[in-house]
This record gives sequence, structure tokens and C-alpha cells, in this order.
Amino acid sequence: MTQNLDRLMARLGYRFNDQDLLALALTHRSVSRHRNYERLEFLGDAQLGQIISVALFEQFPDAAEGQLTRMRASLVRGQTLAQVGRELGLGEHLSLGGGELKSGGYRRDSILADALEAIIGAMLLDGGEDACRQVVLSWFAERLQAITPQNAQKDAKTRLQEWLQARKFELPVYQVTRVEGLAPKQTFDVTCELEQMQQTFLAQGGSRRKAEQQAAAEALTWLEQQYD
Repeated sequence: MTQNLDRLMARLGYRFNDQDLLALALTHRSVSRHRNYERLEFLGDAQLGQIISVALFEQFPDAAEGQLTRMRASLVRGQTLAQVGRELGLGEHLSLGGGELKSGGYRRDSILADALEAIIGAMLLDGGEDACRQVVLSWFAERLQAITPQNAQKDAKTRLQEWLQARKFELPVYQVTRVEGLAPKQTFDVTCELEQMQQTFLAQGGSRRKAEQQAAAEALTWLEQQYD
């Protein structure tokens, strides 16, 4: 385990003083309901939003509030975080229960995104704000360099709706299939159904909104692979 964490820390560009924090940030709730990454994810989500907000505020002094909001949403959406997670090789280091392993949870966007946020929360606790900010900005450096107010993408649900409408397909149907836990620590399972294609996409998130956005992102990825 230590050797695996050493390899991951080299990829992250950060060495944990308390490696138990990193191990916890990689532990899905399917392993333990009481000792998993969800609290760290909550912390990391807030910290990531702050880091990216400040970076965009400084990078685009003339951008309007709406433009900054759209750029931030593009950078911190689940699909982007999952891509960063894959670049860092998080999947092979995740601790998942048997069911999640069998269903390919280590490849799932929602789990990779949540784990990345948990690692950010763990870094914040382990090394403080400055160290955490430097590492996160290094992960997002190329994306921050490429983004502009003009090319910032809309959120996944909006983009999916526009994609379908442009091709005269029926709009997706979202449904909450399971809610676990008590507020504010609930977990939502949501499906996004494309009835005409007979395809259903499942995602999980800490809120209904996050789960719906993630399900929409997975549906859009599938559509783009099939039709574009």
C-alpha cells in the first residue's frame, strides 16, 4: 500500500505528511459507510471552487460575473474533474467495495471526480491552503491557459438539451432512484434516460443537482461518440 501511495503522490506532485489522509480520500462509501472520502470531498469541493475562482478573477480582470461563473463551472464540473483524475491515475488507487469493483467503479466519472475533490480536501488539511493551491493550480494549468470567456462551456444539462434539440430528439428524463443518508450528508443516485436511444445513464452525487449534471455529462459523452 505504501509503495502504491508513493507512486500516486509522485503523480499528484504532493507528498502527504499523514498518508492516512490520502488513503481515506481514496476510500469509497461502498467500503465503509462511516470511514470514507465523503467528508473530505465536501471540504475539497469548497476549496477547489475558491482556488479556481481566485485564479479566474486574477486572470480575467475585465470579465463579467456571469462569464467568470461559466468559466468556473466548466473547470470544476464532474466531467472535467474525472478527466484530471484519469490523468493522475486515480482509478488504480481507489478503494472500492466488491459491487463497485465489478461494475467498473474505478472508471466512473462521478467516483473519480469525488475522489479528486477528496484529495484536495486531504491536501488542505495536511499541508495548508498555500500548498494545496499550488498543487491544484498545477493540475489545472493547461485548462486555465486555454479557457476564455468566449469558449467556456455551459453546464452539462444545458449542453445535452441543446444537443438533442438541435437534432430534434426528445429531451432527457431525469429520475432520482435512491437517496441514502440524512441531510446534509445525503447521496443521490440519479438516472438520465434517452428514451429514443433506449439508453439510461446512472450517476451519483452529494446533491440531486450534482448527480443530474454528472448523468447528463455521461449521456452527452456517449451521444458524441455515437453520432458526431
